[in-house]
Amino acid sequence: MWLIFGLIAGGLIAWIATTLNKQGRQLTWYEWLVGLIGLVLFTFTVQNFFGSHAEGEATAANLFLLVTGLPAVIFVLVSWQLWARRAKQS
Repeated sequence: MWLIFGLIAGGLIAWIATTLNKQGRQLTWYEWLVGLIGLVLFTFTVQNFFGSHAEGEATAANLFLLVTGLPAVIFVLVSWQLWARRAKQS
């Protein structure tokens, strides 16, 4: 399962990079950094969510979604907003 998840994540990053290059746009280093932090945090959340459910700890699984999943979504959205606002200015 994690191999497939890693392949999908890597493919998504490669697709974003090639699509932006075809459009002549680039992400700055901090936009990449914030986005990758969000992706790593999201991966951590998914792994711990399924692990907690497998152990029968539904409360812990739901707390992982709240405590680490919400910041992961926020990091990804901040990265997207940084790029979108910079693209709008150009």
